[in-house]
Amino acid sequence: MSFKSWRSYSGFASKTSARPQEPLDNDSREFLASILDTCKSKVRKLSAGTIVWRAQTGRPNYVASPDFCIDERVPYTFKRMKPDAEHSSDGRANTKGIPCLYVAADAETAIHEIRPWPSLVVSLGKLKLVRDLKFIDFSESSGSEQFPYFFFNEPSADERIKAVWAAMDFAFSWPVAESDPESEYVPTQIISKFIKSKGYDGIIYKSSITKGRNYVLFNLNDAEIVQCDLFEVTKVKFDFEKLY
Repeated sequence: MSFKSWRSYSGFASKTSARPQEPLDNDSREFLASILDTCKSKVRKLSAGTIVWRAQTGRPNYVASPDFCIDERVPYTFKRMKPDAEHSSDGRANTKGIPCLYVAADAETAIHEIRPWPSLVVSLGKLKLVRDLKFIDFSESSGSEQFPYFFFNEPSADERIKAVWAAMDFAFSWPVAESDPESEYVPTQIISKFIKSKGYDGIIYKSSITKGRNYVLFNLNDAEIVQCDLFEVTKVKFDFEKLY
């Protein structure tokens, strides 16, 4: 089964965002089935021992007394560098209270993903995969940083597949502001949950900020932290363009 239209993802996203609490309708279930039917070339395996990276803003402050705080130049503890159910919020691939582990393929991408600014102090964790993992890779769906597909008429089945996978990669990688409604996450959360239910260990998607790749591990214990260091951001470069 292939996708019905090159706009299948936008239709799925509109329905699920508007009615996040309702059961999926037939079209939405068929869309998910089409992901499974067209993902064979998107399966990627990472071996145990592969290194990945995770960054978090800040470092711990140690309070010696109510009136005295010791600011030590140390990174967060290994435990603090992983999310927990109590404090986890909605993310691209997870719902609140059910955390996933968001990591990057390289240290630079991990730091970029926290939207740094000059003088920001960052705890950077180096993690190692503890077993062989199988991912669905959305990141190779297009070579362009801009959404590349638009058709006036329905294209061939192959072109429809390329367009829908590129749209999903765009949805996973595009940054969501804190002011945006939580429903913005719903379509990619449903896709992630579906992929997890089919026995996959995570997903891969492009960074919208740099050229790197991000990994989502559904199981927090599939990677262990082996090192954590403290960094300070010294320079940030912004590109911008006039809209009107």
